Amino acid sequence: MNTLPGRRTRVLAATTVTAGLMLLAACTSTDDGGSGSRTAAGGVELVKAGQLTTCTHLPYPPFQSEIDGKVQGFDVSLIDLAAKNLGVKQEILDTPFENFKTGAFLNSGECDLAAAGMTITDERKKNVDFSDPYFEATQAVLVDKGAGVTSLADVKSKDVKLGAQAQTTGEDYAKKQGFDPVSFESSDAVLNGLRTGQVKAVIIDFPVVQGWLKDKANADAFKVVDNLNTGEQYGFTVKKGNAKLVAAINKALADAKADGTYKKLYEKWIGPYDESAASPSAAASGS
Repeated sequence: MNTLPGRRTRVLAATTVTAGLMLLAACTSTDDGGSGSRTAAGGVELVKAGQLTTCTHLPYPPFQSEIDGKVQGFDVSLIDLAAKNLGVKQEILDTPFENFKTGAFLNSGECDLAAAGMTITDERKKNVDFSDPYFEATQAVLVDKGAGVTSLADVKSKDVKLGAQAQTTGEDYAKKQGFDPVSFESSDAVLNGLRTGQVKAVIIDFPVVQGWLKDKANADAFKVVDNLNTGEQYGFTVKKGNAKLVAAINKALADAKADGTYKKLYEKWIGPYDESAASPSAAASGS
């Protein structure tokens, strides 16, 4: 995702919304006993005492977005579980997406982890360590119903203007297929590009499209003409070598799948439960 020059990281804290300040995503927390220790349960070292600091990039519904003045979503809820196990609260920082690929905010000590609906790739593994996969994602081709296209091949043959979210695997896929897509900073900007006619088709993660099409106006105007299985899986990232935090996140994910919490959260944020999407093979990697 491209970012505006001079854009500053936003801290999402548990206070009333004011200019540049938004609500904390997590509600569950326990204090650190007043010691101010940065060591949480299980010996996990945190960048700030008493909190698990998460970098994300807003908005990216249904995984993370601001709803009623509070950052919520599937990713947020899953990391809340890990934070609770560590005996701390989750605090979210809204940051440029490109930093997730390099691990910049993790290496600088601004965040403990990144949660942004991010695909696990070999290239990204060079800079960050990933949790176990927690979601199997496909790419959808969403088009304006008036564009007269019925597939991605149609989009290409009829030279229909295509858009994608910058710095994402959807954009990478489009380029590999020979497109020169219009790049948009965020998923909201992608949707606005469709609505305003800047583009007539887009490639973006299918769960995002599912969320858009819940809105009748969007469902009346747009339709999915292709669903591309690119082998993508989402993972949370931490600074390379932070094995204890990876283990804590993986345990929270495994416990949630075992006790039904994962299924409940999946249905709340994404839709009808898809076991194949919920239990991806750890061996696969995204495009």
